[in-house]
Amino acid sequence: MKDYDELLISLRRITRAIDLYSKRLQKETNLTISQLLVMDAIVKIDKPTPSAIAKSILLSQATVTNLIDRLVKNGLVERKRLGTDKRTINIVLTQQGEQKYQDAPELLQSEFLRKYRELENWEQHLLVSAISRVATMMDAEEIDASPILTLGEIGIRDQ
Repeated sequence: MKDYDELLISLRRITRAIDLYSKRLQKETNLTISQLLVMDAIVKIDKPTPSAIAKSILLSQATVTNLIDRLVKNGLVERKRLGTDKRTINIVLTQQGEQKYQDAPELLQSEFLRKYRELENWEQHLLVSAISRVATMMDAEEIDASPILTLGEIGIRDQ
C-alpha cells in the first residue's frame, strides 16, 4: 500500500457513509437534507428571510431560493410579509411543514455528533484543522457546503 492509500480509503468510507445516511433520510422524509436544513433554519431564525436562511446554513442565496421554491411547491413553506416593511419577504412553515419537520430524524448523524462532543477540545480542533486541510488539498474551498453531512446540491459559492 502507498503512504496515502489509507487516507483515500478513509475519505471514501466517509463519503459512502454520508451518501447512505442522506439516502435513508430522504427515503424516510421525502425531502433532501438541504430542504430539511432550510426548514430547520426557518424554525430557528426569528422572521427568516431567504438571505438570513442562506447565511445561517452557509449556502448561496440562489441555492436557498431554489430549495424554498421546491418547499413552497410541496406545500411545506410559504412566503409571507411578517413585519411593517412591505419589501421584506419572510419564509414560514405551513402546518404540513411543521408536522414534517417535527417527524424528521436528526439532520446530523446522532452517533457522529455524540462521539464528537465526547472528544477533548484539542481533539475537536485537531480534527477540524486536519479535515479543513484535506478540503484545501482537494481544491474544495469554494464549494458551497452546509454544516451537515450530506451529498448533492453543492456548487460554487456566489462571489
